[in-house]
Amino acid sequence: MTHDLFFDAITSVDALREIYEPPSGAAASKEIPALDELARRLIACSPIVFLASADAQGRCDVTPRGGQAGFVSVLDDGTVVIPDATGNRRIDTLRNVVETGRLGLIFLIPGRGQTLRVNGRACVSARPELLAGLTSVGKPPRSALVVVPDEVFTHCPKAFVRSGVWKPETWPAADAQPSPAEVTLAHLGDPNLTLAQVEQDQIDSLRYRLA
Repeated sequence: MTHDLFFDAITSVDALREIYEPPSGAAASKEIPALDELARRLIACSPIVFLASADAQGRCDVTPRGGQAGFVSVLDDGTVVIPDATGNRRIDTLRNVVETGRLGLIFLIPGRGQTLRVNGRACVSARPELLAGLTSVGKPPRSALVVVPDEVFTHCPKAFVRSGVWKPETWPAADAQPSPAEVTLAHLGDPNLTLAQVEQDQIDSLRYRLA
C-alpha cells in the first residue's frame, strides 16, 4: 500500500503550487535573518525545544531538549547554544550536525500556541570555556550544539488549537493508551525482561539519572 501511494506522489514544487495558493503577505514576510530582542525573550521563556536534523543520506530525526526556562543560551552575537544534557548516548542529533552542519529548532512555551522556529548553520562544540557557563543541569555538559540562525519566524497556533494539546480535559485517559514501559518492552523484544523491570528502570532513570 505504501509503495502504491508513492507511485503517483507529487514530485515538484510547481505541482504543489497547483493545489496550494501562495502564502499570505504576513506569512511570507515575517521571516527575519537573525534573532531580534523579542525572539530572544521567547527563547528565554521556553523550557523545551525540538531539534530537527538529517544525516548526509537525508535520513531525518526530531528530538526534544528540555530544562528550566532559559536553559538555552543566546550569546551577544545572536548565536544559540543548547547544552547536551545526560541522555541515552545515541547522539543522533550530534552525529547529524557533524555530518551536515544544519539544524532546525522549534521553541515551545507551555500554554502558548505560537511557537518560534529557528533554522541555521550548526556545529557541535566541546570548548571548555563555552561549556563552563552551561550548568542548567548542575554541571557543564560534555558538548553543546551551536546554531547561527539564518531563518527566524513565529509559527501560528492553529495546530495547538486544533489538537487541544494544552487542555487537560482533552487528554486521553491513561488506560486508553499503552504505558511507556509497555512500549519500551515491546520495542526491545528481549524475552528475559519483564514489564516490572522496565517500569523500575524508567523510574530510576528519572530519579537518579537526570543530571
